[in-house]
Amino acid sequence: MKRFLAAAAALTLLTACGSSDGDDAAEAGQPTTVRVGFSAWPGWFPWQVAQEQGLFAKNGVTVELKYFDSYTDSLTALSTGNLDANSQTLNDTLSSVSGGAKQTVVLVNDNSTGNDQIIARPGIDSVADLKGKTVAVEQGTVDHYLLLLALQKAGLSEQDVTVKALLTDAAAAAFLAGQVDAVGAFAPFTTTALGLAGSKAIATSADFPGAIPDHLVFEADFVKDHPKEVQAMVDTWFDTLAWIKDNPAAAVGIMAKKGGVSDADYKSYDAGTTIFTREQNLAAFESGQTPANLDFQAKSIAKFLVDAKLVDEEPPLDGLLDATFVKAAT
Repeated sequence: MKRFLAAAAALTLLTACGSSDGDDAAEAGQPTTVRVGFSAWPGWFPWQVAQEQGLFAKNGVTVELKYFDSYTDSLTALSTGNLDANSQTLNDTLSSVSGGAKQTVVLVNDNSTGNDQIIARPGIDSVADLKGKTVAVEQGTVDHYLLLLALQKAGLSEQDVTVKALLTDAAAAAFLAGQVDAVGAFAPFTTTALGLAGSKAIATSADFPGAIPDHLVFEADFVKDHPKEVQAMVDTWFDTLAWIKDNPAAAVGIMAKKGGVSDADYKSYDAGTTIFTREQNLAAFESGQTPANLDFQAKSIAKFLVDAKLVDEEPPLDGLLDATFVKAAT
């Protein structure tokens, strides 16, 4: 993970210094296309609805929406300047920031309330039973973080298990094939993993309320240079939630198709992903001392990343959270 972050920081510098092509970046204040990434997670599939229903255009913003089969690739794309914004978790944002990336959270898409899971084969009934076992997980990302939280709560550490580093889709497939004892995965890949007869979730994000918030994260300079486009993206999000509320069957059909699952499977994810309204966004951005407050979570996650040796030092938090656009949303 440290090598990845160092490489990402170096590539960011190369991207910034190595191009003089006027097409590579629009001038500050001038209209520009927003390159936005998202990947397979129930809290981010609404972006597909926004695209198919013309809601970006309704809000006067031109968007190049990019879907990533690999969540890690989307993180890399934002850190290396190949995206202007990405849908990603708070802890993965902090990991990138610790490597030198300048990123700003402008919107809470959702909180994971069960759709991130540690799933184990039959005979493993608790996290404590993982001692000496092999767990497949996408290293350095949110479900690795969930695994570490669960191990810590059970009185264990990462040294008590063997971590097999695989992309999340490959990790779920390896577990289904019986190649590992447990897997850390997020929906919709949890559906794949739970296809193993007798398997079950032994820890989920519901056990750690507020620990896994998901966001729309921009490259920090883009926010300063193109606030109108950022505002339009935030406005589009809330318009999309309204459209989904008014057209639930059609919305599920769009999102399930993008996720490669049935409508029924997609509906089963509802309780495990709590989509945030504007009011919930405003509350989350308020400074406070509870897991519901983003600044509290950011400090907690930053410390955990260092303690778990995922990063060398706590990332700077100045400029990380910007509630301006949520406050201005209608």
